[in-house]
Amino acid sequence: MPSPAVPLLMLSLLLAPLAQAQDGDPVLPYRPSVASPAQLPAAGQLEFEVGGLSTKTGDTRRASLPYTFKLAFTPEWGLLLEGEGYVRARDDTGRRETGVGDTTVVLKRAFVLDSATALGLELGWKVPTAKDAIGSGKSDVALNGIFSRDLGPVHMDANLNATRLGAADPGTGTVQTGWAASFSTPVSARWGATAELSGTRLRGAPATAQLLLAATYSPTPRLAIDIGMARGLTGASPDWSLFSGLVVPLGKLW
Repeated sequence: MPSPAVPLLMLSLLLAPLAQAQDGDPVLPYRPSVASPAQLPAAGQLEFEVGGLSTKTGDTRRASLPYTFKLAFTPEWGLLLEGEGYVRARDDTGRRETGVGDTTVVLKRAFVLDSATALGLELGWKVPTAKDAIGSGKSDVALNGIFSRDLGPVHMDANLNATRLGAADPGTGTVQTGWAASFSTPVSARWGATAELSGTRLRGAPATAQLLLAATYSPTPRLAIDIGMARGLTGASPDWSLFSGLVVPLGKLW
């Protein structure tokens, strides 16, 4: 498989005309951070997020093409479809696996308190569409609580979640908790910056934590491009990850 940046570049060229239309609503990117914002995209506008992700953990390597479809039915209710369109993995023995990843359906409720503050709830169900060598082979159910707040020019998204794992290693728990705090700010008319800390905890397993840094570029309000990296902060975390992606509207459904 070629570098994830190659199909991403080809896809961006194909989708660029959709972003050039100026008569639609701006996109609301959820990527590249782990944390999700509480707010939903404009109601009726189908948005598409796609990227390339490469991760190294010890002697293992993993490259994938994550994607998300987002659609808000109203300003308060929306649905997300997330997954990995392609995965290439190599374990520490050199064995390689390729295929599609798991798929997750997320029902989202937003509570907009004022122009600067919002709360959110996400209920997600992971469908094991990946083969066992790439995914867990079991379904997971997750509940994510979100607090979003504008702090002057800085936007903050804080997430706290719990995931009921369908497959757990012997001696470990079945409920994994996670947290993330993301801070983003514009640095010019088209450029922005994001910094985030996130991690997970599971009984009987080492905790994970990572620092993510990213730059975003928006040539129009209807196109957002990101590039960045993440660095593991604990021995159980991936050593590093490199990523790039984009967000575009696919159309106005109503």
